[in-house]
Amino acid sequence: MDALTPNLRDIGGRPTADGRSVAHGRVLRSAVPHPDDRGPAGVTWPPRLVIDLRSPSEVGAAHPLAADGVRVVNLPLLSSLQPGVAPAASLAILYGIVLDHAASHLVALVDEIGREPGTTLIHCAAGKDRTGISIALLLRLAGVSRDEVLHDYLLTEHALDEIDARLRPMTPATPSGHTYPPGFAAVAPDALEAVLDVWDAHPEGVEGWLVQAGGTSGQVDRLRRTLLA
Repeated sequence: MDALTPNLRDIGGRPTADGRSVAHGRVLRSAVPHPDDRGPAGVTWPPRLVIDLRSPSEVGAAHPLAADGVRVVNLPLLSSLQPGVAPAASLAILYGIVLDHAASHLVALVDEIGREPGTTLIHCAAGKDRTGISIALLLRLAGVSRDEVLHDYLLTEHALDEIDARLRPMTPATPSGHTYPPGFAAVAPDALEAVLDVWDAHPEGVEGWLVQAGGTSGQVDRLRRTLLA
């Protein structure tokens, strides 16, 4: 029987500071999908664009949703880490590594989303950390408040058992090459808040951070036109 991908949800409906909201059916987030997973009701599945944030060591020969009409883009947010070594002592440090070493991939993600007129799925392995940072960036650039961003991030708490059931049998077949402390399986709002603090501390806010990382205001404008209802 087909299953729903763990931690799958639409980020649509989040309000923005200017009274608008994120459009439904534009961006989905999830854990790693399986080929026979079913999509959410009312959304074309598989999506037209799939952004896979996993590292090459986690990715098989073909993406599980690869099919005619589906474009898969790999943006490995942890590709700068050394295999076999614990990358950080905490999720807050790990998230900081992503900002410091994978900012160009986050710029590329913003560009891809802004250019896609259909539905995009963003996922990593659990759909929690790399996906959480990416979704937070999209929402903040769209004008969604910190509290709303954190609320979306915390929804993953309800999917931890499903995520574990999905990832456990995959570990021997597709080892990530990294050793993570047990606490890394938890949802860590303090880690995401540290990311939000970095963006908010920039003189020009999150958009200024993106431009400093190599993005453009034009990309942000295009993202907003794509994301906002």
